[in-house]
Amino acid sequence: MSDDVNIDVRMTQLFALVYEALAGATDALLGNDSARGLMVVEGDQSVDELTAEVELMVWKQIEDQARPSAALRHLVGVLLIVPELERSGDLAEHIAQRAVANLGSKMTPLSRGIIQRMAEVALEMWRDAADAYGDRAAKAQALSEADEEIDILHERLTREIAAESMPTAIGAQVTLLARFYERLGDHAVNLARRIEMLHPPLA
Repeated sequence: MSDDVNIDVRMTQLFALVYEALAGATDALLGNDSARGLMVVEGDQSVDELTAEVELMVWKQIEDQARPSAALRHLVGVLLIVPELERSGDLAEHIAQRAVANLGSKMTPLSRGIIQRMAEVALEMWRDAADAYGDRAAKAQALSEADEEIDILHERLTREIAAESMPTAIGAQVTLLARFYERLGDHAVNLARRIEMLHPPLA
C-alpha cells in the first residue's frame, strides 16, 4: 500500500472517530448515561494520536521526495484538514463531559429536543463531509445550507434559556452545549470547503 493511500485510510479513520464520538456523546447526554460519556472522553486520545500520526506521515512525504504539484497540493490540504478534525473531536469530548455530569437530565424537554435535532443535523453533515473526502466530491454548498438549520436551532435554544426555564447554572452549561454543536457544524462546512480545494475543477 502506498504512503498516499495510507494517509487517506487514516483520514477516513479520523472522520469515523469524530463521527462516532459525536454520536456517542449525544446518546450519553440525552440518555443520561455518564458511563458512556466517560468512554467518549477517554476515547478522545485516539483522535489525538491518529492526528499526530497523519501529520508525521504527511511531513515525511513532503520532505522525502520531490512531488508533482497535484500531489503536493493534496498533502498540504490534508495538513489543513487535520486540525479541523482534531478540534471537532475535542468538541465531542466537551459534550461527553456534560453527559458525565448528567446535564441532560437537568435540561427542559424543549431544550433536549432542540439539542437532539442539532445533533441529528450535525451528524448528517459529518457523514456528508466524510463522504466528500472519500469521493473527492463538492458538498460545501449543501453543508452550508444544513449549517443554517443548526444556527436557527441555536437561536431557538438561546431563547429557551433566556426564558429562565432552567436554573442559571444549568442554562449556562446548555448555552455552551449549543455552542459546541454550532461549532461542529461550522467545522463540517470548513472541511467541505477544504476538500473542494484539494481537487479544483479544471478550467
